Amino acid sequence: MFIYEFAALAAALTWAMTGLISAGPAAHLGAIAFNRVRMAMVFVMLAAYATVTGTWQTIGTDQLPAILASGFIGIFLGDTALFLTMNRMGPRRTAILFSLNAPMSVLLGWLFLGEYLPPSALIGALLTFAGVVLAIAYGKRRSQLHHWENVKGPLWAGILLGLAAALAQSIGSLIARPVMETGVDPVAVSALRVGTAALGLTLLMRLPLQRFQAANPLTWKVTSIVALSGLLGMGVGMTLILFALSGGEVGIVSTLSATTPALQLPLLWWRTKEVPAPGAWAGAILVIVGCALIFNG
Repeated sequence: MFIYEFAALAAALTWAMTGLISAGPAAHLGAIAFNRVRMAMVFVMLAAYATVTGTWQTIGTDQLPAILASGFIGIFLGDTALFLTMNRMGPRRTAILFSLNAPMSVLLGWLFLGEYLPPSALIGALLTFAGVVLAIAYGKRRSQLHHWENVKGPLWAGILLGLAAALAQSIGSLIARPVMETGVDPVAVSALRVGTAALGLTLLMRLPLQRFQAANPLTWKVTSIVALSGLLGMGVGMTLILFALSGGEVGIVSTLSATTPALQLPLLWWRTKEVPAPGAWAGAILVIVGCALIFNG
């Protein structure tokens, strides 16, 4: 009965792991170069699977504009902004900011898809937002020294990038929802969306601007980590989300997938050997409570 909701939660777990895996390579290559390599690898993986299984034929030509638009907005713009945020604010703050795609999706689903928005869902969305604010403002103790807790550049710039990433993800999900309801194959759709992003990033890096070029050379070690990041985050995680969207409501699916910040805290504790601050836990708990209210609404 809850297979679509479980798929959304599974996606959240893969993204929690992906955030930690991606932090090093994204800083090494720069957000745009990292994302280009990642998207190209994932496209090859997904396209090969769709070709072998013959699922390309599930997609109609009339559905291509929506799929490509969803990929451009949700992945090309959204993921690029996401990794720009990560390079500035670290994986924890990035994940908590990205969770705002939940209340954004609830509102967009209500405005454009006519999805019912009960009072409990509205309260849940507000609690999610409060959790994000709490985790950003009070999510670090002074004793925490790991470089992932440092903010590079103005805080407001990182927050704006995180909000842009969340909004792009929400709009991408909104565009993809009607297509997924028709029974198209999630892997084939993911391949087209990721391919759109890879093409856009490739063209972007051809511009004669230093900010769009790789910060450091691509090594075999970095390549292997990028491949793992792409397989988990885009190959597994995004396909799970598209499957969830094929039968679940945009707001609920996006909210459950927004539990990533809560799932990431124990992983951060294990990885950095530093106990997350009380504000980080409290913010994550508020996000979970917000998810529960929307899910039970």
